[in-house]
Amino acid sequence: MQNQLTAADCRTLLQEAEQFIRQYGAELGVPQDATEARLAQIKDELETAGTYVHTADELAYGAKLAWRNSNRCIGRLFWDSLVVQDARAAATEEEMAEAVFRHIGYATNGGKIRPTITIFAPAARPEQPRARIWNEQLIRYAGYRQADGSVVGDPVSADLTEACEALGWRGAGTPFDVLPLVVELDGRGPRWFELPKDLVLEVPLVHPDLPAFAELGLKWYAVPFVSSMRLEIGGLHYTAAPFNGWYMGTEIGARNLADPFRYDLLPKLAALMGLDTARDSTLWRDRALVEMNVAVLHSFKARGVTIVDHHTASRQFMLFTEKERQQGRVPTGRWSWLVPPLSPATTGVFHTRYEDTENKPNYFYQPTPYGG
Repeated sequence: MQNQLTAADCRTLLQEAEQFIRQYGAELGVPQDATEARLAQIKDELETAGTYVHTADELAYGAKLAWRNSNRCIGRLFWDSLVVQDARAAATEEEMAEAVFRHIGYATNGGKIRPTITIFAPAARPEQPRARIWNEQLIRYAGYRQADGSVVGDPVSADLTEACEALGWRGAGTPFDVLPLVVELDGRGPRWFELPKDLVLEVPLVHPDLPAFAELGLKWYAVPFVSSMRLEIGGLHYTAAPFNGWYMGTEIGARNLADPFRYDLLPKLAALMGLDTARDSTLWRDRALVEMNVAVLHSFKARGVTIVDHHTASRQFMLFTEKERQQGRVPTGRWSWLVPPLSPATTGVFHTRYEDTENKPNYFYQPTPYGG
């Protein structure tokens, strides 16, 4: 794969590598002569092999910088706390699965969630991945399409669910079946692995003031493990690099459970609350949405699972931007992603604008391998 790079590709890769290594050296106080020696070594590697290899320290700092540069993320205050697990040596699908399982267990930590990333072997070109994880998130619920067009479970997972079934997996058909892990390595085709049940921490959802809320039978998994994005550091493309922080409550209560194209549960909750749903002017959706989010935050905290409300997250992001300015950097962000989906005007982020400049290292979307 590396040998397929053109001379122009190698020049571009060297430029990307130099930009990263110089930033790495400047921010971590690496002596200038050591930086120059490292760049000379990288140039030799490129001329010999058509690629180069990050040191463990470069890999770790590059992943942290990618989080710091993620314009869509409101939780970047904690970018430097990211724990980086190096899985570049994984040579089989079984070894990939074992590394993922270690990640899930370590990061979940009994509910005291630790921001973590596991990084598999890179590619010199993103369209020629060494490793891929098919799942958009390591833990997600299946979505089963029905004959009438409805979906049992999570509609966003319907395509992957069908792909898993085509590989031989079978779920129980409930609204909350955890999908298997699907990995692909060195073009050998996908393999699926059932997630060990003791690794998947789930939170039953109840409401502190509405006992009948429990009748909805809702739950959600504790950790958002993003696993479909490409991590780019110094021109190398880590096409399998699952990472996690912890949930902001609105991700579950205002999106996953509330969006009409997801679980669409606001009408059911409104009925349970006895709200008048005949007219939009009663604001029944707004009232149900607030109580859904109250239930999520209450349930996670009652179970000792890390979560943050959108007001706290907004204040943390404002602190992050101030720290960036103090370091002489211009804080970047995509406003449409940073603004919480519940009561946005009550947060500081709503009233602030940011430059949506895309810096590297960073995380990027990549094509879905199963065609969904």
